[in-house]
Amino acid sequence: MPRSSGDNDRVSPHNDDPRVWLAAVRRSHDRLAQLVGGRHGSELIVPSACSEWNVAQVVSHLGSQAEIFSLFVDSALEGREAPGREAFEPIWNGWNAKPPAQQVSDGIAANERLVRRLEGLDDEALAAMRLDLFGGQRDAVGLLRMRLSEHAIHTWDVEVAFDPSAQVAPDAVGLLIDNIPEMASRAGRAAAAGRRVAVTTADPELHLNLDTGGVSIRPGDAEDTDATLEIPAEGLLRLVYGRLGDAHPPRGPVRSEGISLEDLQEVFPGF
Repeated sequence: MPRSSGDNDRVSPHNDDPRVWLAAVRRSHDRLAQLVGGRHGSELIVPSACSEWNVAQVVSHLGSQAEIFSLFVDSALEGREAPGREAFEPIWNGWNAKPPAQQVSDGIAANERLVRRLEGLDDEALAAMRLDLFGGQRDAVGLLRMRLSEHAIHTWDVEVAFDPSAQVAPDAVGLLIDNIPEMASRAGRAAAAGRRVAVTTADPELHLNLDTGGVSIRPGDAEDTDATLEIPAEGLLRLVYGRLGDAHPPRGPVRSEGISLEDLQEVFPGF
């Protein structure tokens, strides 16, 4: 596939536009609402793809995080410090105490409130948003990236419980794939015998360098590599999030030399 200059460093031509990220958050919410709408009883407590959580618990987590994210929005708009764990504990405890059906209904309602609130902000408010959070300053795009990252992956966790062929939403993949370097450094565990892997993805096409010893991913054509990996971008995203395995393989061709997917799954065990 031909590449033009700059393709390695730029996944989406609109990835600096908060409205693009917000629209993706809206689609992810609507997708989840449709997935669980009308489900009841035992359907709500089937295991999800998120370790140790059933479907209702995943939706409950997204509901509690919607409340917490709304606190982040308050702080970003008002120029205050981000709330800490002491503010989160009562929220988590309240959601954990709900029965499954209420976790799902309240979770969807909480996410809808959050999305509507964000959609109601004007461009000036979005442009002014700043918040020091998790070791860095986040603007509106940074905050929305965090929300989409969590919401789109957990929506897949739910969807794949009912449809084993489910994939992470393509629009979310196209936006989140350029967050792979940050996520890899946070989620990865260094391999005892490090490998330097030249990674090529499809849909979108990217050329990346993965170091399993230092657990880093950076864009660019690889040099001095020990191994190669060709994989769909959706598969790489799930790999780094710990969502790739025998039960949920990549949806597309994978070719590797010098390293296996099993090796890489040990580097990215999930969270």
